[in-house]
Amino acid sequence: MNPFGYQRVTAPEAAVHAGAIQGTKFLGGGTNLVDLMKYAVEHPHTLVDVNHIGLNEIHADANGARIGASVKNTVLANDPGIIDNYPLLSHALLSGATQQLRNMATTAGNLLQRTRCYYFMDVTFPRCNKRAPGTGCDAIEGFNRIHAVLGQTDEGPKSAHTCIATNPSDMNVALYALNASVEVMGTKGKRTIPVREFHRLVDRKPDVDTVLAHDELITAVTLPPVRFAKNSWYLKARDRQSYAFALVSVAAGLELDGPGPFANIRSAGLALGGVAHKPWVSVEAEHTLVGKPANEETFKKAAEVLMQGAKGYKDNAFKIELAKSCVVRALNQAAKGMVLA
Repeated sequence: MNPFGYQRVTAPEAAVHAGAIQGTKFLGGGTNLVDLMKYAVEHPHTLVDVNHIGLNEIHADANGARIGASVKNTVLANDPGIIDNYPLLSHALLSGATQQLRNMATTAGNLLQRTRCYYFMDVTFPRCNKRAPGTGCDAIEGFNRIHAVLGQTDEGPKSAHTCIATNPSDMNVALYALNASVEVMGTKGKRTIPVREFHRLVDRKPDVDTVLAHDELITAVTLPPVRFAKNSWYLKARDRQSYAFALVSVAAGLELDGPGPFANIRSAGLALGGVAHKPWVSVEAEHTLVGKPANEETFKKAAEVLMQGAKGYKDNAFKIELAKSCVVRALNQAAKGMVLA
C-alpha cells in the first residue's frame, strides 16, 4: 500500500472543500476502498473521513424515505420504517456480504462499490481498461463466469473501450426497482440524481463508474412514496449462502389491484443485478407487466423483454436463462406477498 494522508472533517461543506483536491477520496466504512488500496488498484494521496459529518439519520414512512449517506447497512436493513415500508431494500441489504461487513459499510459506499472483476482486482493482469484505460480487457478471453451479459462494451480483448465487468451491489438493485434518488453536494452546489441515471454503462470511458464529479459528496438517498410494501421480493442466485456476490439477482416490486391469484398489476419495479456494468432495468419490461394479471405467463413475457440483447461468453452464457428463471421466480414470490418482516 502506498503512503497516504488522512483528514477528518466534521461538516459536509468541509468534506466537499477537502475533496475538491485531486487525488483525494472520501472514506466511509472503507470496506471496498481500503481493499483496493491494499491491492494497489487505488492510490489516493489523502483520505477524507466523512463518518462524522451528521449524515447518519433515517426518516422512513409510507410517504417516502430519506437515508443519510453515512448510515451503516446493518442499521438501514433493521430500521423499522424501512422494514415496514420498503422491505425490498431491507431484504437486499441482508443478502449482501456478511454481518461484519454490513456493520461497517455505508449507504454512500454501497452506491460507489467498484466491480469485483478478477482482472480489475489483480494488478498482475496487465490488460484492464477499468483499472488502466487503453490497455484492453483480459476478461474477454479469460475466466468470465461472473461477468456481464447485458450492456457491456465488447470490441475485442485489445480494444481500449472493451469492458464486461459487473456492478456488485445488492442494495443498488433494490434502489433501482424502487426508483430512488441520490442527493449530492459539490463545489458548484447541490443536485439530485435519479438512481437509474447515477451509474454509467461502459460507453467510451470504462474506468468511470458514475456521473459524480470528483468533488461531489453523496449526502442522502431518497425513496418515493410506498407502492411495493405488500408485494416485493429480492432473489439472489450465488455460489454460496454468505459472502458471495450475485451471479444473478432480481429486485421485484408489484402494486396489485387486489389480493389473491386473480389480481392485476397496477405498477411494477424490476431490476437485475450481476448481469451488467450497472443494475439493469428496462422500462419496456416494467410496462409489459402493467395492466396484466399477476401470473406466470405475464412474468415470462417480462423476463424475455428484460433480457433482450443479452450476450454470453464461454463461462457465463448460463446467466441468460438463469436470469429469466430468477425474474419469473422473484415476481411470483412478490405476487404472493412474501415480503421480509
